[in-house]
Amino acid sequence: MRWNLLPKPNEALVASLTKDLGVEPLIAELLANRGITAYAEAKKFFRPSLDDLHDPFLMQDMEQAVQRIEQAFQRQENILVFGDYDVDGTTAVALMSSYLKTHTENVLTYIPDRYNEGYGVSKQGIDYADDNDCALIIALDCGVKSIELVEYASTKNIDFIICDHHLPGLELPQAVAVLDPKRADCNYPYKELCGCGVGFKLIQAIAQKRNQPLQDLVPYLDLVATAIGADIVPINGENRILAYYGLQIINSEPRMGIKAIFGEKKKTYYDIADVVFTVAPRINAAGRIKHGDYAVALLTQTDFIEAKKLAKEIELFNADRREFDKNITEEALQQIIDNQEENTHATVVYSETWHKGVIGIVASRLIETYYRPTLVFTKSGDYLAASGRSVPGFNLYQALHECKDFMIQFGGHEAAAGLTLLPENYLAFKKRFEQVVAQQIQPHQLEPEINVENTLEFHQITPKLIRILKQFAPYGPQNPTPIFLTKNVRDTGFGKCIGDGSHLHLFLKNHDSQGFSAIGFHLGDHLSKLKNQTSFSVVYSIDENDWNGKSTVQLRLRGVKV
Repeated sequence: MRWNLLPKPNEALVASLTKDLGVEPLIAELLANRGITAYAEAKKFFRPSLDDLHDPFLMQDMEQAVQRIEQAFQRQENILVFGDYDVDGTTAVALMSSYLKTHTENVLTYIPDRYNEGYGVSKQGIDYADDNDCALIIALDCGVKSIELVEYASTKNIDFIICDHHLPGLELPQAVAVLDPKRADCNYPYKELCGCGVGFKLIQAIAQKRNQPLQDLVPYLDLVATAIGADIVPINGENRILAYYGLQIINSEPRMGIKAIFGEKKKTYYDIADVVFTVAPRINAAGRIKHGDYAVALLTQTDFIEAKKLAKEIELFNADRREFDKNITEEALQQIIDNQEENTHATVVYSETWHKGVIGIVASRLIETYYRPTLVFTKSGDYLAASGRSVPGFNLYQALHECKDFMIQFGGHEAAAGLTLLPENYLAFKKRFEQVVAQQIQPHQLEPEINVENTLEFHQITPKLIRILKQFAPYGPQNPTPIFLTKNVRDTGFGKCIGDGSHLHLFLKNHDSQGFSAIGFHLGDHLSKLKNQTSFSVVYSIDENDWNGKSTVQLRLRGVKV
């Protein structure tokens, strides 16, 4: 992995922030790297406030959406809340249905079957709405390209409100309202909301019309924070506010489903990483292995005993998911080895036996070994379906767009995408995709890198620095965890491999400074090289190891170089 030491920000800006904020230049540089240039911006960054949420009515079509929902309340119409089967979609359905039920009993939910219906608005879902006399469908985390299906619903006298965050096509569906900040004609100030975030803006608008205080909506933010973390959207601007308050709810009064997933509380504070690596995979496992309805049921359950039963079932789905993931990854890696001479710019693998619910995870796993844009295909009915992941800086969606002649459909964004095609087009598509990637990808994009924000000596790691760094959280895209470089480090002789032997644990000193415990996941193979070294360099983030009520400073190693 290449260590990329970021260039120093503007000296005058750093000096200004240092003076105005009364902080060390190191902190000022971290703020400047995050686009913060003035005291007022820093204040909003360090003290996120619900008062800084944007007016939801700035979003195109919001007025029409609220009017139609109010009409449904008044007419006592049945409303179907429809959402995708992933974390963003199921949290959005849980949020919207829970809120609407505080105003009407006439609310149903629908999550499409991943295998029988696929992604997005489905004909089966519309027929379900029709069978249950629903006059309105609210689609969340999907729908912005569902032109024909919205038209189909209108033939059954069913109206649509779409809450999406994906990039629209040239034409929008003829819905009552299409809420999507990425619409070309939408002047909403923040463009990076997730699907659940757009759903939250809709309930905020309904509450605003009804003179309901914003504070009443805060308990829903644990769902929004979970979706923000899982969907890997930027954690800046409005998303930072929503995630910040959502994490407060998760740590103080989480809904029964999230509480059941965490089980006995072992940490004094759950951060966004705990949500991403503990809550999100289990919610996702329901839709990947069984059905997304399980996730919605868990997230809307108000009885803790029932929530624990559902969480236990979902834990079994997650165990199956891990087993599929492990086995398919091994098979795919062998396939790459067998075909190594074919291509070095992209990975495209296929087996008709691979489980469709985990191929996206497998694509991410393959990138850990072969760092390049990756597509993993499997059989899906009469078609082949693929999930793709990219490397930073390479636009996967754009590359697929240049292969559109071979596909039935595709969708996604720069970092991740999905597609379907006819089996007879697979080889031609594969050849074309690999050509496109070879033409467009830059050599540096094929080498993993880690962005290092600053060099640091261990004596600079003080309780004050740690307190301030904690206020930079929640971390995520556009606000990454600060990574530091320290040279001339030595292990004090306690270095060992832990876990299954693949993880590294060291006790490090730098000059005559205080020593720090350090853990490096998947860095165990470095131990033999470090044993006989008087000094080496490390890049790391500064963590607090918080377990069973005790908190200690621990360095999270990201790389080691002799």
